[in-house]
Amino acid sequence: MSRILLNRRSFLATTASAGAMVILPNRAGALAAAAVKGGRLVVAGDSEPANLNPAIVASNGVFFVASKVIEPLAEQSYEGSDGLAPRLATSWEGSADGHTATFKLRDGVTWHDGKPFTSADVAFSALEVWRKLQNLGRVVFKNLESVETPDDHTAVFKFSQPTPFQLIRNALPVVTSVLPKHLYEGTDIAKNPANQKLVGTGPFKFGEYKPGEYYLLKRNDAYWQKDAPLLDEIVYQILPDRAAAGNALEAGEIQLAAFSAVPLADLERISKVPGLKVYPNGYEALTYQLIVEINHRRKELADVRVRRALAHSIDHAFVVKTIFLGYAKSATGPIPAYDKTFYEPNTATYAFDPAKAEALLDEAGYKRGADGNRFTLKLRPAPFFNETRQFGDYLRQALAKIGIDARVVSSDTPAHLKAVYTDHDFDITVATPVYRSDPAISTTILFESGLPAGVPFSNQYGYANAEVDRLIKDAASEIDAAKRADLYKELQRKVADDLPLINVAEFSFISVAHDSVQNVSNNPRWAVSNWADVWLRE
Repeated sequence: MSRILLNRRSFLATTASAGAMVILPNRAGALAAAAVKGGRLVVAGDSEPANLNPAIVASNGVFFVASKVIEPLAEQSYEGSDGLAPRLATSWEGSADGHTATFKLRDGVTWHDGKPFTSADVAFSALEVWRKLQNLGRVVFKNLESVETPDDHTAVFKFSQPTPFQLIRNALPVVTSVLPKHLYEGTDIAKNPANQKLVGTGPFKFGEYKPGEYYLLKRNDAYWQKDAPLLDEIVYQILPDRAAAGNALEAGEIQLAAFSAVPLADLERISKVPGLKVYPNGYEALTYQLIVEINHRRKELADVRVRRALAHSIDHAFVVKTIFLGYAKSATGPIPAYDKTFYEPNTATYAFDPAKAEALLDEAGYKRGADGNRFTLKLRPAPFFNETRQFGDYLRQALAKIGIDARVVSSDTPAHLKAVYTDHDFDITVATPVYRSDPAISTTILFESGLPAGVPFSNQYGYANAEVDRLIKDAASEIDAAKRADLYKELQRKVADDLPLINVAEFSFISVAHDSVQNVSNNPRWAVSNWADVWLRE
């Protein structure tokens, strides 16, 4: 298959290729306009994950493509009970003692290869993949002892220790992507070919992948949801140069750019282009955190006074205004302020104060040398976003002002992840962990000691604090929701004082789409949800 490009002529043709007309309910419950069934949606893609299996790698770069093919037990929702909408599970319930979670599963679902979906697939995924291999599932399901399957549509999770159902429920959209047991059992799961040529139950089937060019997904005609999906195809056109996304939208070569693929600096201009719409919503459950990870193996950085000096060198207001152009807010700690359940506002903060930073470095015994420098650091900015690269350049300049020579080392995403999270080849790095509705699947992994090397976005900087580990352990088995929240608030106060890493900003994303694309940003994880209801207006 040749490279897929969508010029103006083919854009109009594919947008107008109509199949059946479907009446869809809108979010308020009233009838929406008739949806056109058919057409190809071409999307800007900026990454090509080495492993495309979300059951193993629960990250947004993977979910962006794979969530249309492989489904979780539940998805987040603006209107659903507890903010959830059923997917492969139709209901869920936890026992009072925290030892059992029961899921009723959807009937009449088939895998893309025609085999029936059953509770055996859920049990296999939970015990062999989420619990053992997944970066986040290792936390949620670490005490999962067994999964009973009394029938094909019931899965009963049994935990050896009390496990908060609040955590399990909050984690469902992120950690419960279900895999087909018949394709994975008895194989090397991490190396299974189906990790790239995905087989799922979702509204779209995996069609084709051409490295450096595109991913192609095709309509699943046997999807369990009536009249869905509406699109015939989704194409992720690989555009690693983010500046190219805006140009491609204006030229009609793509119809959608998510995850701020259009640079923030271009938004004001592009919002005025006829036929294009900017969507600032649909990412509420995907709050990113701009942080500075610090390698505690380095003698200088093991001193909390040095870490506090680094924190005092950073001007949060400048970062928000200049790098994020106001599309962010200053962070006060590891849990975003929007989470009213877990956020703790009363933590130690480190105002921008270069003079205080210099005094702390002098006190720690690292005075300026004859060349004006105190010591040199290897700085690795994550290559994921323009903003992380820009912040890396800013941080280098900010540290130079207090006498620290930070030397930037840039690399592509696979090389960066290996250098930081496997080889520990860094002194400081700019990272962007995602907060996903619960500290146990978003926050504790950044502070817990003893995590194995190779787990992305985890504590690979050698930080170890027995009190922090105790708080994490206690919260993991606390089934009283209020007490659990209090433990996480204490954790925030402790790490803000100890400063194992520096929280700088909280930010989300923008989507830009042609106005023919319908049902954009209609749930809190829209870009990484299944797009079964997305359609193209004529």
